[in-house]
Amino acid sequence: MKGSRIARILAAVFFVALLCVPWVMKRLAAWRDANRLKVDAKTALARYGFYFQEVSHAAGIDFVHHAPTLDHKLDPIMPEVASMGASVSIVDFDRDGWPDIYVVNSAEGSKNALYRNMHDGTFKDVAPEMGIADVNQPGTGVSMGAVWGDYDNDGYEDLYLIKWGKPELFHNDHGHGFTRVTEQAGLPAWINANTAIWFDYDGDGLLDLFVGGYYDENLDLWHLTTTRIMPNQFEYANNGGRKYLFHNLGNGKFKEVSAQVGIKSRRWALAAAAADLRGTGHPDLFIANDYGVSELYFNDGKEFHEVGSQTGVGFAPKSGMNAAVGDILNQGRYAIYVSNISEDGILIQGNNLWVPKPGTRGDGLQYENLARDFNVELGGWSFGAQFGDLNNDGTLDLYLVNGYISLDRNRSYWYDFSKIAGGNSTIIGDAKNWPAFDGRSLSGYQNKRVWLNDGAGKFVDVAQSVGVTDTYDGRAIALADLWNRGVLDAIVANQNGPLLVYKNTVTPENKWIEFDLEGTTSNRSAIGAEVTMFWNGQRQVQEVTGGCGFAAENDRRLHFGLGKNPHIEKAVIRWPSGKVQTIDHPAPDELLQVKEPE
Repeated sequence: MKGSRIARILAAVFFVALLCVPWVMKRLAAWRDANRLKVDAKTALARYGFYFQEVSHAAGIDFVHHAPTLDHKLDPIMPEVASMGASVSIVDFDRDGWPDIYVVNSAEGSKNALYRNMHDGTFKDVAPEMGIADVNQPGTGVSMGAVWGDYDNDGYEDLYLIKWGKPELFHNDHGHGFTRVTEQAGLPAWINANTAIWFDYDGDGLLDLFVGGYYDENLDLWHLTTTRIMPNQFEYANNGGRKYLFHNLGNGKFKEVSAQVGIKSRRWALAAAAADLRGTGHPDLFIANDYGVSELYFNDGKEFHEVGSQTGVGFAPKSGMNAAVGDILNQGRYAIYVSNISEDGILIQGNNLWVPKPGTRGDGLQYENLARDFNVELGGWSFGAQFGDLNNDGTLDLYLVNGYISLDRNRSYWYDFSKIAGGNSTIIGDAKNWPAFDGRSLSGYQNKRVWLNDGAGKFVDVAQSVGVTDTYDGRAIALADLWNRGVLDAIVANQNGPLLVYKNTVTPENKWIEFDLEGTTSNRSAIGAEVTMFWNGQRQVQEVTGGCGFAAENDRRLHFGLGKNPHIEKAVIRWPSGKVQTIDHPAPDELLQVKEPE
């Protein structure tokens, strides 16, 4: 009797132990993963000077992007025609000194999110109470991106919402909410756009707005009368959306002037960037186009002149999807990075790194493509990319996201895609001729690139080693010092995937300095202001932008890494107004708030 009772007790203990095994194994796995992460982080920090940790959930961000569903006539190729929309932009919308995150959604009825920085490592979505969440209502189109700029110089960043559909402008009411001012501003009824940037093209102290169309603006993609909506060529397509330049009139209204100032292209724009490439004091305009050549417009302060072919950047048609500028050689000159398509054994367009040729300046500026030489040519089906000093060593690195359509891992759409690409314009231009996707992938599940700049003209991909291991379909990336620590964090928007926040840890031996600029005579956002840092016998130039990359906008503040033991000589600020301001011997590891001298 006693023995049987002991047997029952032992059996019960054994049963309970069996129940606990999964919990114990899970705890052991978590412990093992945490310790492996610590080891990997320690190794990355020692070898490369930084590492990333994905912290979106811990930071209170659980956003997932959803693609649009267009007219059912497009159902067979819906994964391709509705493959864009994930976007992220950084803004300090309430002027509390902490960067906030705005991210868009693209399904009808879906909500956009504005994540307010709570100063404690977490974020809170305040878009509903601020009036900029419910912006994808049926009949009005859906969001493709967003860019921020203080168009009325009241000190608060206003929001332009890029859409396939009705473009929207929201005035920032001193950080307490947003008022829709689309009609008052004079914006058109419908634009199928994927890119927009704020910049003051004529130097009058008011921000103007460039918008690049993708699909023709006369198409309602939800109510099609024809399926002839696709590009008429794969290399020189000219039936895309028009380009718009909205000149700021200063009374809350804008006037569309693109044709008057020389911008008339109908190429399929996917990205744009503005920067003073020639040192003239006027921002030039670069446009990366899908299904064709890139365009470069020199700006004389009144008109734009298309010079792509004569400068070298428009010599070959590709699938341009990104436009970012950076002084990668610390020579005080900007290189331009354009992403394209690469698929081993199938199609190698290769990304472009347009570097100014030595000795060419001003209107005689010439570029050469050094992407292969610098090892940043092959990035898969590439989308957004940004320059930034990720380890604070004094040189600009490059973070690129990629991956087109990730569906069935074992079946590829590439063969059918290549058949269409080789067809004539009649075949290519009609969506009904494109073979159905049928759940197949097209360049999906790709590894991202984090290219570390060695300062001597070579980049090395360290993504896997520094913690960037996701394989989502990346679209937009923004860089920002989210927690005011003097490092650049990475925020990545994924098509039909989660928003990822990669928190950066950098070796403390590498110093930094940041600039938060505010214009007075110039536009209040200081977009177009240029800072040149001089330290340890070298220099680096950066410019405040109003949108860059693919469907993205970085932290407005300029971040310079300085390496170890920096001796800072000076920082020279050239404001858009033409004023030049010099700050002698600024201290490292500080954020300098600088207001343009009256």
